[in-house]
Amino acid sequence: MTFVVKNKNVEEQAIEAKKAARTLNLLTTEEKNDALIRIADELETNFEEILAENQKDLQEGRNKGFDEAFMDRLALTKERIIDFAKGLRKVTELEDPTDRVLSDWTLDNGLQVKKVTVPLGVIGMIYEARPNVTVDATGLALKSGNAIVLKGGSSALFSNQAIVNIIHQALDKTKIPKEAVQFIASTDREATKKLFTMKDHIDVLIPRGGGSLIKAVVENATVPVLETGVGNCHIYIDADADVDKALNILINAKTDRPAVCNAAETVMIHNDWFEKNVGRLVATFSEHGITVHGDELACKSIPHAVLAEESDWAEEYLSLDIAVKIVANIDEAIDHIDKYGTKHSEAIVTECPEAASKFMKMVDASALYHNASTRFTDGGALGFGAEIGISTQKLHARGPMGLPALTTIKYLMSGNGQVR
Repeated sequence: MTFVVKNKNVEEQAIEAKKAARTLNLLTTEEKNDALIRIADELETNFEEILAENQKDLQEGRNKGFDEAFMDRLALTKERIIDFAKGLRKVTELEDPTDRVLSDWTLDNGLQVKKVTVPLGVIGMIYEARPNVTVDATGLALKSGNAIVLKGGSSALFSNQAIVNIIHQALDKTKIPKEAVQFIASTDREATKKLFTMKDHIDVLIPRGGGSLIKAVVENATVPVLETGVGNCHIYIDADADVDKALNILINAKTDRPAVCNAAETVMIHNDWFEKNVGRLVATFSEHGITVHGDELACKSIPHAVLAEESDWAEEYLSLDIAVKIVANIDEAIDHIDKYGTKHSEAIVTECPEAASKFMKMVDASALYHNASTRFTDGGALGFGAEIGISTQKLHARGPMGLPALTTIKYLMSGNGQVR
């Protein structure tokens, strides 16, 4: 199978998506689920073609000297593609978020009022080297009755084009028009800028990627933005934290997949716990090849630790590096998160219920954990089937955004001739 990258006029694509979105409003849940299952089947059947195109992107990445974290996000395997398909099938098992009556009442004049959920309309998705987003975003958009315009990074151009071509092949066999899924193949930055300003055709933009991408979208878009955030995630190990529990959580959050946004980047440790358990902590860091960027107290006891600079406390390493800060109490830890956190995911390890409660109430983040790894901030892990991103803002949606986040509301009134 040969995949050809076709450049189209971005506005024309958005207009096609808007027209397709109206068709989606008329489809049943079963028809939408059938489309997702067909996409999943086609992805599994054509995985070799996707991998072949992905190799082109990977070679380009190697030629350009992309770092290990970037290449990990870009790389596809047969197992990852099968996981894409599994995610789509999980989405079919979830409740349809549209046409739900949230409340209803009747006015004194007999006018009946219903508040119902409806699709957002057309979603513009801007993302970097993450081919999985192409599948996840498409599945969630279609299940929630939305059309989607995809603008992936140029580093994953061949992979994304292959995936979208397969999605279109699948949609040709369903009630969903393939125009409901648009892919902007142009690498011209003007195409992306155009997407920022098409309020007449795009209902919401969702950026997903590094801080510079998100900042560019938020600052330049005239289309409403559902802001996702980078993950400078913290773990605070309290004075009475269970040693095995704390180390297991820390290692999982840091090393399970360092290049993702829910990986831990800073660990704050109560001084009493640190003094008692520094030997095991050092051994654990050494065993897993973790480079420590520590404050002065940490550097005195951790061999080969690098003295942290101010920038380390705000760094999203996306690698086997971690910032280590020794604190006197939970209040100091909370203050540090308040100053440097990105409102993504924060965790406390403690056996003290009062400390856990204080942390959960005072820390401002979209996801908070007591005695668990930050790696669970993920739509799939939390039972959403997939996610379109992790929102760190406070309006409309916050945290991992699954199907409900892609809906809005509409008021429906029914009368028998009432006038005002």
